[in-house]
Amino acid sequence: MAAATAPDPALATAALAAVSEAVLGVAGDRSVGTVLERLAAAAQQLVDARYAAIGVPDDDGDGFAQFIHVGMSDELVDAIGPLPKTHGLLGSMLLDPVPYRTDDVRADPRFRWWPSAHPRMRSFLGVPIVFKGDIVGAFYLADKRSGERFTDADESLIRLLAAHAAIAIENARLYEQSRELSIVEERNRIALELHDATAQTLFSIRLAADTALGLLTADPDRVASELATVRELAGTAATELRSLIFALRPPSVAADGLVVALGKHLDLLARTHRIEAGLHAEGIGALPGDVEADLYRVAQEALNNVVRHAAATSVTVTLASADGTVTLAVADDGVGFDPRARSIRAHRLGLTSMAARTARHGGTTRIESEVGRGTTVTAEVPVP
Repeated sequence: MAAATAPDPALATAALAAVSEAVLGVAGDRSVGTVLERLAAAAQQLVDARYAAIGVPDDDGDGFAQFIHVGMSDELVDAIGPLPKTHGLLGSMLLDPVPYRTDDVRADPRFRWWPSAHPRMRSFLGVPIVFKGDIVGAFYLADKRSGERFTDADESLIRLLAAHAAIAIENARLYEQSRELSIVEERNRIALELHDATAQTLFSIRLAADTALGLLTADPDRVASELATVRELAGTAATELRSLIFALRPPSVAADGLVVALGKHLDLLARTHRIEAGLHAEGIGALPGDVEADLYRVAQEALNNVVRHAAATSVTVTLASADGTVTLAVADDGVGFDPRARSIRAHRLGLTSMAARTARHGGTTRIESEVGRGTTVTAEVPVP
């Protein structure tokens, strides 16, 4: 391969403009696949190659995770067969950061073979793509159309493009990872909402139905009352599920505000579970919608635990605002438990979800309980 010569200033300016145009073409892309396609097309145009490709190795090191090519028809690609492996000349570009040029690729000792349908290529230019010292891919250019070989200027252009390509590929990867994390977070949010919004309602439905079944012959009038409660609870659950689908606040909170929504929920709880329930609210003004929604869910989950685990006869919800902090407390007179017991959080997801809801607003959740002395759940959230 001939030694590199100093580039002509006018040619260098034109080349830089061409690379800048190519880089700007991929700057707005967020998908790794789309970025690779644009980079391969840009490389082909910059050096007037008949064929161009860009390959990204897989984690196993014996194949390409992605191999994007330009210049071949879909029919030809189908006839060639599976993607190439990272061996021979292609693989060597992923091991050595130094570019490589040759007038006849078939004469290179690292060349192995082509599938029967593969075009017979001659001139070749390979340029590794390096990001922070690691080779993350490579450009492969073949068959210079306007000459017999790729030149020093061609190599300089692709090296410059490769430097920008490394950043574009990494940015696209980071964006895709961010999207994947967002999807996981959204799944977790929906799981949390489903647990908080519907678990207690479904439990109440089942309890009311069991009560009605037990009274079917002994007290028909009471059966009618219990079935009316089942219908009301089923309607509440359906509304909650619709709310989750559209990622809205709990419908009662969105319509009535936190204080009124809690009052309605306590009234329903008292009628359904024959428990004395009270609400005390002091100094509560307008709160951000997401804070209201999460405090409502915390109260809902705490009340669910009272019904399911506390064997309480009364529960009181206190809501107060002072010194830039909103405090929600749910206190019952039930059997209590040891909050430090290892099995508690493992078997009661609600305790963890309540802490998560307040933490995302910079707040805290505190659980105070003793066996035989009831339980108090306190959530504190700073409010602007």
